[in-house]
Amino acid sequence: MTTVLIVDDQPLQRFGFRMLLESQDDMTVAGEGGNGTDAVRMTSGLRPDVVLMDVRMPDMDGIEATRRIVASGSSTRVLILTTFDLDEYAYAGLRAGASGFLIKDALPEQLLSGIRAVATGDAVVAPRLTRRLLDTFAHQLPSDTGAGPTDPAQHPLLSSLTERELQILTVIGQGWTNSEIAARLHLAESTVKTHVGRILAKTGARDRVQAVILAYDTKLVRPS
Repeated sequence: MTTVLIVDDQPLQRFGFRMLLESQDDMTVAGEGGNGTDAVRMTSGLRPDVVLMDVRMPDMDGIEATRRIVASGSSTRVLILTTFDLDEYAYAGLRAGASGFLIKDALPEQLLSGIRAVATGDAVVAPRLTRRLLDTFAHQLPSDTGAGPTDPAQHPLLSSLTERELQILTVIGQGWTNSEIAARLHLAESTVKTHVGRILAKTGARDRVQAVILAYDTKLVRPS
């Protein structure tokens, strides 16, 4: 059973989400909040699998709430709701540690599949779209990792990676899928998945989207 915390400042919107989620046999609503402060407090107390997080809310917005939830070390995943598929809120949410984002007018089945994906550790944003977001909005927010050393391979977050893992992280940052990596590097797809798992474990990246951001921040990948 996947537990979901709904956070939105519009009561009618929360009601609609609750009705949809409670119609599913594998989901239950852990609670509802109306702002980011609620989200942080309720995530700490309820420990839901997923927070369905609106962005524009009073008191504390969804971006700051996401940042605090992730910084707390919580295993809860955050799914950001945005108005457009390529905007600064989606960018800010991913950089804050969200595992993905969905458009507010997404179809019900898209929302449900997105929640299920995030709950199992997957990301709900294509790496290619993450790269587009980073390229488009990188000038608006500072990098979380700082300037770092001149050679990206010497960055503290990357120093434990093997040469092959660095190579794969680089192409992940460029938006390649596992099947593309396997075909272009002449590897079995299962081998690629193993490498990706090790990269996430060694770097502490929560999912593939965060791996793309890491590749970007450490200068393995640069804006196009």
